[in-house]
Amino acid sequence: MQTDNNTLIDELLGLTEHSTHAVQKFKALRPDQLNFKTDPKSWSILECLEHLNLYGDFYLKELEKSLLNQMPIYPAPPYKSGIIGNYFANLMKVKNGRIVKMKTPADKNPAGSQLSVTTIDRFLKQQEMLKSLLNQARNIDLVKTKVPISLTKYIKLRLGDTFRFFVYHIERHVLQAENVLKHSNSPKSWASTGSATGLRQAQPPGFDKLSHRASTSSATEAPILNFESNPPSKL
Repeated sequence: MQTDNNTLIDELLGLTEHSTHAVQKFKALRPDQLNFKTDPKSWSILECLEHLNLYGDFYLKELEKSLLNQMPIYPAPPYKSGIIGNYFANLMKVKNGRIVKMKTPADKNPAGSQLSVTTIDRFLKQQEMLKSLLNQARNIDLVKTKVPISLTKYIKLRLGDTFRFFVYHIERHVLQAENVLKHSNSPKSWASTGSATGLRQAQPPGFDKLSHRASTSSATEAPILNFESNPPSKL
């Protein structure tokens, strides 16, 4: 993927605004709706958001650090995705209302957590920080600036790829939370199907521990940027 900085930033800001507005509506829900699960192994709306908060705690800090170390460039050089970064960004992206289902690392799995409406507030605060960072990146080299990933400090992705990956990851779990809400009033029919619209099976090569199941009744999702073999030399 290749484009200019502003085009990419505007796209990601649009997705971020959409996710923000969707989650703001959750604040009007009752506690039983926020904590509803389709089955004991699934995630509630609050758990979907807490999962995003856990990733935000890491990536927002790293994105901010990467921007602080860079000087603005006028005009900014065009953005071009790396091979691995583009692959994982596209893996996270919602396409035609469908998402790839994957396994969640244990430290990012919120299942069983004691959560309240403050989980929503924390998510919305993180969204505001994300929007600020995206705007700050308009005149930064999105290719040469690198950001470490959550699994290992030895792998870094291009700033533009990291932004795409992070925003698309948020988009997929907000969609998951919206699907939980849609079916919260009809758990019997939901459970009887064992699956939900918007999910499909996939097992992309080179990605560790992908789930072979596709269902919103599953509380699993992608281990963020996990490689089966040695880290690739070109990101």
